[in-house]
Amino acid sequence: MEKIYVDAEGCQRGRLGSYVAKQALLGYELIVVNCEKAIVSGREPRTITDFRFKKAINVMNPEKGPFYSRSPEKMMKRTIRGMVPDFRLGRGKVAMSHVKCYIGIPDEFKKEKFIKIPCKTPFSSITLKKLGKLV
Repeated sequence: MEKIYVDAEGCQRGRLGSYVAKQALLGYELIVVNCEKAIVSGREPRTITDFRFKKAINVMNPEKGPFYSRSPEKMMKRTIRGMVPDFRLGRGKVAMSHVKCYIGIPDEFKKEKFIKIPCKTPFSSITLKKLGKLV
């Protein structure tokens, strides 16, 4: 199985997620690094409010979910999961098993060549690291 190394630095979360989901469905193994440097487009206060609202839903019945993590690699993995069809069964489950997300660049991947997804940086945005800290 061929591995694809993707650098998330400065790339929009949704565009990166759709690329990674498509490649995972095609059978590639994907390693996404620098997840904390991926960006979410939109005005910062609005983005923070939306994410706080999602986390507040879980307060009413914390045993059942939905569970929204504050860690950037889990946010990125959840975004990718939302773009994979039927992630609990069949080919979606297999595709998600091929995706790994990391904060920073682990030592075992330092020598690898990374793909940078071409994205325009939006006028107003916030990084996943900052979003996780502010929520």
